[in-house]
Amino acid sequence: MELQSLDIHSMPGHLIRRLNQISVARFMEQVASAELSLTPVQYAALCAIRDNPGIDQASAAGLIAYDRATLGKVIDRLDARGLVLRKVSKSDRRARELFLSEDGEKLLTIAHPQVEAAQPEILSGLSPEEQEQLVHLIKKVIRAGNELSRAPHRDLSKAAE
Repeated sequence: MELQSLDIHSMPGHLIRRLNQISVARFMEQVASAELSLTPVQYAALCAIRDNPGIDQASAAGLIAYDRATLGKVIDRLDARGLVLRKVSKSDRRARELFLSEDGEKLLTIAHPQVEAAQPEILSGLSPEEQEQLVHLIKKVIRAGNELSRAPHRDLSKAAE
């Protein structure tokens, strides 16, 4: 039986992986240009904590669609760098509430313009209209497949209902 040749360069999974590589590279270059040490997941975690002071680690993981174990290691590193604070929850002594430290706030303030500047570069081969359309379509695909992910996105407002 002869194996059929697959053109991986036309397969959505391969193309999405390549786009992710490009996205991470642009993020890292832009952040490094400001002499910052920050990964995309660290940035996402810091933003989730900033926007939801006192959030627990599991909820933060759901907000940024990361598995709890991986995010736990990310939070450990951010804590070791003095960027986040962990406080014992008053309602559940086993849980830890997460807050940004002053240094975490400062880092996000410096990083935000760098991250914003990287975004158009990620889709630089497209016109502004095409970029908007692609982002819309990516969101649509992600919504349709969210529950298939090992780490689905969780909206805190829906979890509270």
